Amino acid sequence: MSGHSKWSTIKHKKGAADARRGKLFSKLSRAIMVAAKEGGSDPGSNLALQNAIEKARSYSMPKDNIQRAIAKGTGEGTDGAAFETVVYEGYGPEGVAVIVEALTDNRNRTASEVRHLFTKHGGNLGATGAVAWQFERRGVVLVGAEGVDEDELVLAAADAGADDVELDDTTFVVSSPPEQLSAVRSALESVGYVLQSVELSLVPKTTVAIADESTAKQVVRLVEGLEENDDVQDVYANFDIPDAVLEAVAG
Repeated sequence: MSGHSKWSTIKHKKGAADARRGKLFSKLSRAIMVAAKEGGSDPGSNLALQNAIEKARSYSMPKDNIQRAIAKGTGEGTDGAAFETVVYEGYGPEGVAVIVEALTDNRNRTASEVRHLFTKHGGNLGATGAVAWQFERRGVVLVGAEGVDEDELVLAAADAGADDVELDDTTFVVSSPPEQLSAVRSALESVGYVLQSVELSLVPKTTVAIADESTAKQVVRLVEGLEENDDVQDVYANFDIPDAVLEAVAG
């Protein structure tokens, strides 16, 4: 279990308990609106929308909010038309690769803010393609480990199309090809597993080991700062920080 995967479980727990849930729901709604605008309102034929809805559901976003976001994206209002997808790539301390996915109505503003955050936390923004090759798109489902038999979970996940299951303390991380994410979620839910998170993610192919607590803190502050930005939807990085150090700096 890499430090990056550990961070995914930590940030989901923080997000699920976040007092600023309104801000989180706003980001999730924006992703749904843009997906619906670009690919239509039917999740069955629009994988991006399907994935945006899956992620919103995993954070307990109300069904009415999801439906309103879809409606706005497909023409009932102008909100969805204002946003476009932008991706930034760069490096954090110790050469950690970072990818930032954003939805913005002002490219210049977002680029300036993202660049400032990289510089502030000891990193630098790179050119398109600088680090993307170090990641692969994967479906990721987090399953609460309490009372779960690992062998049974592995079999159920594999039958639905998943190809990897890892244990992170109190959470199982179930990975699959992107197109199998919905099937994996449905299969695991149908047999009673408690799903903590369901989303499409960028998973690093290789990681950068960081054992020094000061450097680890700088990396985490960079990621947290980017995730706090209103326009940023997701941040992916290939750091590998020991669990004890990661939990200490994230706390």
